Amino acid sequence: MKKTFIALVTCVIALSCSKKEVTDFVSKNDEEIKSYLADNNLTAEKSNTGLYYIINEPGIGAQPTFSSDVTVAYKGYFTNGNVFDQSNSEGISFNLQQVISGWTEGITYFKEGGSGMLLIPAHLGYGNNYYNGIPGGSVLIFEINLISVN
Repeated sequence: MKKTFIALVTCVIALSCSKKEVTDFVSKNDEEIKSYLADNNLTAEKSNTGLYYIINEPGIGAQPTFSSDVTVAYKGYFTNGNVFDQSNSEGISFNLQQVISGWTEGITYFKEGGSGMLLIPAHLGYGNNYYNGIPGGSVLIFEINLISVN
């Protein structure tokens, strides 16, 4: 009986030590976005998924769907203002199924010629994982200009 108890305790300790701690960034990111908006005197809409978006210019051309090919000029940065990625003014072309879900959803709120911002919580970006210089759990902000729906 003593050996069984020791084996059980050892197993429980091994399992609890081997579990990777996962942080739930949903509420943390939501507070960070709200704070960023207040600090910068911005007003944004919030979708059911938790994406915040600001439409500065809605555009007048075609409106993309979740599976459209688009060309977008953008600048991506963190809430502290540090830029992590940026296109040139001609933008880049891609299919909306090939990008983070914050873009897949957010770009569809604009028409060709539209511009604005997407404030993307981690669960719609790269999640809790480090990706290409972007720390896990990061809020991503993108200034976007939808050049065309291809």
